Amino acid sequence: MNLREDAQSFDIKAFLETLTQLPGVYRMLDEKGEVIYVGKAKNLKKRVSSYFSGKDCSPKQQAMVARVQSIDVRVTHTEGEALLLESQLIKRHKPRYNINLRDDKSYPYIYVSTHQPFPRLTFHRGAKSKHGRYFGPYPSASAVRESLKLLQKIFPVRQCQDSYFQNRSRPCLQYQIERCTAPCVELIDRESYGQDVRDTIMFLEGDGKRLIDDLAERMEKAAADLQFERAARYRDQIACLRTVLAKQAVHGEHGDIDIVACAFKGNVACVQMLFIRGGQQIGDRAFFPTMPDEHDPGSILAAFIPQYYLGKQIPREILVSHPIEDAGVIEEMLASQAGHAVQISARVRGERQKRLQLALVNAENALAAKLANRQDLYARFLALGEALRCPEPPKRLECFDISHTQGDQTVASCVVFDRQGPVKSAYRRFNIEGVTPGDDYGALAQAISRRYQRIKQGEFEAPDILFIDGGKGQVGAVREVLRGLGMDGVRTVGVAKGPDRKPGMETLFPADSSDAIVLPAHSPALLLIQQVRDEAHRFAITGHRQRRAKARKRSALEDIAGLGPKRRHQLLRQFGGLREISRAGVDALSSVEGISVQLAKRIYETFHERES
Repeated sequence: MNLREDAQSFDIKAFLETLTQLPGVYRMLDEKGEVIYVGKAKNLKKRVSSYFSGKDCSPKQQAMVARVQSIDVRVTHTEGEALLLESQLIKRHKPRYNINLRDDKSYPYIYVSTHQPFPRLTFHRGAKSKHGRYFGPYPSASAVRESLKLLQKIFPVRQCQDSYFQNRSRPCLQYQIERCTAPCVELIDRESYGQDVRDTIMFLEGDGKRLIDDLAERMEKAAADLQFERAARYRDQIACLRTVLAKQAVHGEHGDIDIVACAFKGNVACVQMLFIRGGQQIGDRAFFPTMPDEHDPGSILAAFIPQYYLGKQIPREILVSHPIEDAGVIEEMLASQAGHAVQISARVRGERQKRLQLALVNAENALAAKLANRQDLYARFLALGEALRCPEPPKRLECFDISHTQGDQTVASCVVFDRQGPVKSAYRRFNIEGVTPGDDYGALAQAISRRYQRIKQGEFEAPDILFIDGGKGQVGAVREVLRGLGMDGVRTVGVAKGPDRKPGMETLFPADSSDAIVLPAHSPALLLIQQVRDEAHRFAITGHRQRRAKARKRSALEDIAGLGPKRRHQLLRQFGGLREISRAGVDALSSVEGISVQLAKRIYETFHERES
């Protein structure tokens, strides 16, 4: 049933009279048709009616109900189906009055390319479209990288890119430090390499004890065959594995378990998760779901768990720090998604209780740090408003920076901060084209024009203060662009680095004043400006490096007219590489089969124009 009315004709009393008592999901919409709240109910009529009875409603609930101009209802077969649909709709619409887990990133895995003759171990995030084995998910990218670093010390399986692997003519540094067996130059046969890959997979599957037994047998056999170097290698692997397993082992656990603890203060909450896979602890992670109002830990966990596990692998058991109402419904929903039974336990004893308490302590510490940082950040915003003589403290800041290498592959960055910190969803990068290399003013003008045309059209929120990494010249270039767009009301401030580019020595150049401002090095306002400026600088450099890396992957030969893939291959084969081609003269180039004198001249001019 889909009932949507405009603000004048919506009759809540008539709507409630016709509302079904079946289970389902309801979406409350405002006058713009935007979803402001999503809920599920075992009895839709009873649940929705409670919002409009006027009893036991908090001020925020009353404010929400006052904005409701239509209600969309979807009936489901069971309450479990309603819970699943509710979680999907909350993740899709991100309603302002729901507890909302803002975690859109896919989780990382370790990928083993088992279909290749010499498989590779690598970091993977995204769709599992490649052939091979995937292990995880891991709680964070850093957890995957730490695991890969550890695996490289124990099992010498390659982790290099395929393009790098296929073009080696001699072993790389990883071979020299005994982190790889150099399959790229066939210093190891496929069978021996395959054994290292099988050992790695056995370890990732959580079968470390059996792996140690296998390695012990191999060590004894190698010693009996007088292959002492091989026996010593097995001995070292066993020692490393025992150390790792001892650190990661969780006493008394053998399967997959997640531990979820919640701490809250006011309308700020922290959910701390601890991940155990195959009896091994693989990491932990803290989440800070957004909440429009105060909630108790049980209701926070009840909203968090369905959203978090949507589309993810689900363990058979989840330990929670506080009892959850309707835990049975959540178990039913998770089981239907996972294909196996799922148990949510709040009352546990012994070692499990200790682990839950530890997770709760970590959640409380993370929450305290978050609140302290938020209060500190708010104080910095207040100080910034005073330092720049703003009529009221700013709420939103933007900063632009330019990055290039001698004018090549220029990238402009835009970062956004509000009183909660970085707003990374609003960050943008701009690849600068059609500007004289090294012309920072022109690059900045182009980026500002592209960004603020869209702000003028209402696509983005305008900042209270626009910071520019630079001095009077950069500020003047930006001011001209803003004036041309009719947006010269945007407050613009240049941030020029001090002598020797030392932090704390910056000079501020407000566009609306001829006087420069120098703040004390310990000023909270200056610390905020430095934080925003440094983040813009980091974001610009990262973008520039990515663009430069992409450009390097393209050969200069590909841009030469008349030089197709076969001729390029013939040239590279004859000269042995791009460097030798660039050093060759026209006569040498034209001596290659298929390369005419005219084409040889074009090749020669291409490289020598680049050098000039």
